[in-house]
Amino acid sequence: MTRWTKCEPSQVTRQRLRAWFTHLPGRWLQAEERAQLRTILPTLFGYHLLQLGDVYSKDCLTSTRIPHCMVLDEWLQNVPPAGECARNEIRSSLEWLPIATDSLDTVVMPHTLEFTNDPHQVLREVDRVLIPEGHVVILAFNPWSLWMIWRVVLCWRGKPPWCGRFISLARLKDWLQLLGFDIVEARRYFFRPPLSHKGLMRRLRFLDRIGRRWVPFFGAGYVVVARKRVATLTPIKPRWRPTRRSIGSAGLAGNSRTLGKQHVERDDINNE
Repeated sequence: MTRWTKCEPSQVTRQRLRAWFTHLPGRWLQAEERAQLRTILPTLFGYHLLQLGDVYSKDCLTSTRIPHCMVLDEWLQNVPPAGECARNEIRSSLEWLPIATDSLDTVVMPHTLEFTNDPHQVLREVDRVLIPEGHVVILAFNPWSLWMIWRVVLCWRGKPPWCGRFISLARLKDWLQLLGFDIVEARRYFFRPPLSHKGLMRRLRFLDRIGRRWVPFFGAGYVVVARKRVATLTPIKPRWRPTRRSIGSAGLAGNSRTLGKQHVERDDINNE
């Protein structure tokens, strides 16, 4: 079976991925994903938001209402020297987060799972750091989109982003539900082919309208919003049963009456 993941997570891979998002068609996809986040982030509230993975411009968080935002990645862009890091940037592995348990309200993951060695561990860490009822927003490539045909035909599998480990929407939903998340929303987007011709890409905008309505399954990317479920204990009201007289007590009472009757009869005989 063909191994699709040919680029290991590294600084070089991350730099090439960022470069792809600055040119067509990556720049158009990034614009669409920022538009998706502009409709999602204003609906999520809290105090602390974490962007997990720094693959393109951080302005994707500008629409959030959450006051404290952080960006975490092992290979950040233009990070100051150690000890003088900006408060909203953290250099760390994606698989072991230096963040307290139950401390974040929202986690945003733009193409994070496709370029990590252990996506399950990343999701477990996200589950750990989110507060109950916290949200995770995941953006990813759709492995069943028409883009994958271009990936095979043009032999792009060895270059970012085509060398990533693409996860289907159905499988990601299963992973999240196994961790105890409720799926709030899931949608696919961007139905134009991965072309680098700017004029042609503009003329093909009508494909996005057609795709969203008639063939949403073939969108180039998808976004999932999931909420961490709270495990609550349901109090059970005790059922009080009426007290019953024991058999022994009833028998003793009956015997005492019988003994009393026999005693009276014996007195009558003696009197005669």
